[in-house]
Amino acid sequence: MAETLDFSKEIIFSSSDPAISRKITKAEKEGKLKKLAPRIYTTNLIDTQESIIKRNLIEILAWRYPNAVISHRSAQELRPTREGEFFLTFSYRKKISDLPGLILNISEGPKAVESDIFLNGIYIASEYRWMLECMQVSKRKGEQSKVLPVSFIEERLGRMILVQGENKLNEFRDKLREVSVQLSMQSEFNKLNAIISALLATHNVNVLSSDFAKARATGVPYDGARVELFSILFDALKDRFFVERPNKNTDESSFRLFSFFESYFSNYIEGTKFSIDEAKSIIDTGIVIPKRVKDSHDILGTFAIISNRSEMNKVPTTYEELFDLLQNRHRVLMREREDCNPGFFKEINNQAGNTLFVDHTLVKGTLQHSFKYYSALKEPMARALFMMFMISEVHPFIDGNGRVSRIMMNAELIQGDQSRIIVPTVFREDYLLALRRLSRSKDPITYIRVMEKLHKFSDNLYGNDFNDLNTYLHECNAYEDPQSAKLIYIDRIFNIKTDDDLNNVQED
Repeated sequence: MAETLDFSKEIIFSSSDPAISRKITKAEKEGKLKKLAPRIYTTNLIDTQESIIKRNLIEILAWRYPNAVISHRSAQELRPTREGEFFLTFSYRKKISDLPGLILNISEGPKAVESDIFLNGIYIASEYRWMLECMQVSKRKGEQSKVLPVSFIEERLGRMILVQGENKLNEFRDKLREVSVQLSMQSEFNKLNAIISALLATHNVNVLSSDFAKARATGVPYDGARVELFSILFDALKDRFFVERPNKNTDESSFRLFSFFESYFSNYIEGTKFSIDEAKSIIDTGIVIPKRVKDSHDILGTFAIISNRSEMNKVPTTYEELFDLLQNRHRVLMREREDCNPGFFKEINNQAGNTLFVDHTLVKGTLQHSFKYYSALKEPMARALFMMFMISEVHPFIDGNGRVSRIMMNAELIQGDQSRIIVPTVFREDYLLALRRLSRSKDPITYIRVMEKLHKFSDNLYGNDFNDLNTYLHECNAYEDPQSAKLIYIDRIFNIKTDDDLNNVQED
């Protein structure tokens, strides 16, 4: 008795069994099956042919080309390119386009070797093999080419050093040599070997093509993904016009009062939570709360930096000055937290939730490589927003990165004679989500708009009367939890009492 068709499967292949063939023909006429390609049918009568084929691609290829090798770029990507190109190595050479949405490029070449991966009737080229294959010459360009860009290979090998060390790359090279002999690809191995030698600084770096690989080979490696992100932010900032909000807190007492609230909110965001009266007592007296010595010093350390008008007028003109400013400010900020290695860039990696920050070996290189974008910006607000995000995203220290990034931002604004920015407690989530959206989704606009809102709000924080400012902040919900309230914008207009005005009042 002939076998029955399994209609639970999405893909059904034709059979040499006449009985099965008749059943397939009957099912197709009855509308139970739909033909996808020669001798290939589907029970899915709703989805497009292209999506069905892509979903079942490995099974289709294994049926059509048993023991073929998914090779070249397709072995790494394991999906067609955006233009539908897919690459196989088999016993003959041919281009096939009878599968909707797919162009199969079949190259004649070596059969699978031991290192290749067997999957349900077909092989996937090992990393050793597809890297060697990608060293072959291809006349076609872009995604029509069977080979990946050399820069991709260089960066992948560079990251191997980063994650697993130089010894691992040397082991990888030994295996590459072995596989190249099996595949008769010695010339391809020689090209890869030159790249590896350059990355290990034992060969001329001129053989390298990517900036990332050249930087690693010359001893200044950087995080290429982060630098790309900073270039996106730079493009969004460089031609943007910002509202001018001149600094109103120019005398010493109003400057210090703003600095107090800045210190309070900047620490509160990071989890160092005091009541406003406790924080004021710490700043006014310099006396720490006995059971919270380190937290108290966080408030004092932040205030010591941001209340110093001379210090806050310093901005970097070279990346060496950037390193010095960051480390000196971190040293003051975290001076009582020895476990955070105050004043030194991190020597271990750190992360927040699922976000892994720049590897500790790439901190200096990433800051150095990104500094060119910062230097090209002219608007104080643009420079401030770029600086703050760059430091926050690199996360150069074990702890204290958020506070340091906001200090660096406000120094840019002060140097440009603009109002500083405070992030009130009630706006914490909006602020952090904007940073996260830029970091994960490469969306700079949300971040810029959020910071513009904060700049508008913070421009109202001027004067030297603590009670007036404190009352205003309460009216704006600044101290409220973001889950229970929203920030209220209230334009605050009154005459500022300067130090000279206060002296005149006392004399009268």
